[in-house]
Amino acid sequence: MIDSQFMRKKTRQVDVRGVKIGGEATISIQSMLSVPLTQTSLAIEQTRSLLAAGCDIIRVAVPDEASLRAFETFRKEISAPIVADIHFDYRLAIGAANAGFDKLRINPGNIGSPERIRAVADAARSAGIPIRIGVNAGSLPKDITKATPETLFEAARREVELLESHGFRDIIVSIKSHDPALTVAANRLFSNEFDIPLHIGVTEAGLPGKASIKSAVGIGTLIMEGIGDTVRVSITGDPVGEISIARDILRACGAMSGGIEIVSCPTCGRTCVDVVAIAGEVAARLPDSKNHIVVAVMGCEVNGPGEACSADVGIAGGKGEFLAFKKGEVVGKIPAENAVAWLIDAVECIIKGDS
Repeated sequence: MIDSQFMRKKTRQVDVRGVKIGGEATISIQSMLSVPLTQTSLAIEQTRSLLAAGCDIIRVAVPDEASLRAFETFRKEISAPIVADIHFDYRLAIGAANAGFDKLRINPGNIGSPERIRAVADAARSAGIPIRIGVNAGSLPKDITKATPETLFEAARREVELLESHGFRDIIVSIKSHDPALTVAANRLFSNEFDIPLHIGVTEAGLPGKASIKSAVGIGTLIMEGIGDTVRVSITGDPVGEISIARDILRACGAMSGGIEIVSCPTCGRTCVDVVAIAGEVAARLPDSKNHIVVAVMGCEVNGPGEACSADVGIAGGKGEFLAFKKGEVVGKIPAENAVAWLIDAVECIIKGDS
């Protein structure tokens, strides 16, 4: 989980099996299984991979009764917070609450009548679990024909007021589009009017490359404005890849504490070393760290240390040798063949607390 140094808007807090969302809680990372619960062994395996990567909350599709039955076996192996994603059939939402899921996710455009929403709210209240209202630009109430910031806000407002009219307040809201600008504008409107925690992300963002960019624009903008309590990056591919992207976005926003950050230059005509290969080797060999450590791999000794002055340790390439530096100050020269090993050793010393 992630500590934000930004002045985040303080929202009401909900609890998802021990993971707090909103209030002064740290920003959590979410993802969704790409395999069905009925393929239980694969679902368990993917869940464990997501958790190992740093995912805090995992959502699963619950399209039928078979998925509810499979959850019983799944839960025996997985104790992490699990969200039931429900569309169309409100009875499945009630069944998921009774089966022991830790949160429900429903869509205002397809879950059904106010009476059915009330029945779902009653089930969630009895189970002591929250509900996420998922508003997507591609799935809105029938009377809303165009997705704009105002109509997305309106769809969310209706569902919030409906749940609250039944006395249900353990609510999280997500307002998403594949368009980052639309997503940002709609979430701003909602944040200005409600104290409800927001789950933010850019939905249907595409393949990892472009999805990273669209997610960084949408999620990053909101986080830097103090909006957002939990995040999910959406990519077409292995969901485990979503976690590293989310962490990188939050780190770039200054909203992440811990972990090793690599600073590397784009290279230029002065570069005499293969920065790409060296940075890749360093990344592959770096140990894990709960502390935030900045490691620099720079291409030349002219501006390298100065440009990476905030780095804890770094190397800058020269002809046959590297400058070694700490906090922007040169501490010596190292033969090229020893430079990467020196850098890894220096990082390990920082982790151990050695000078």
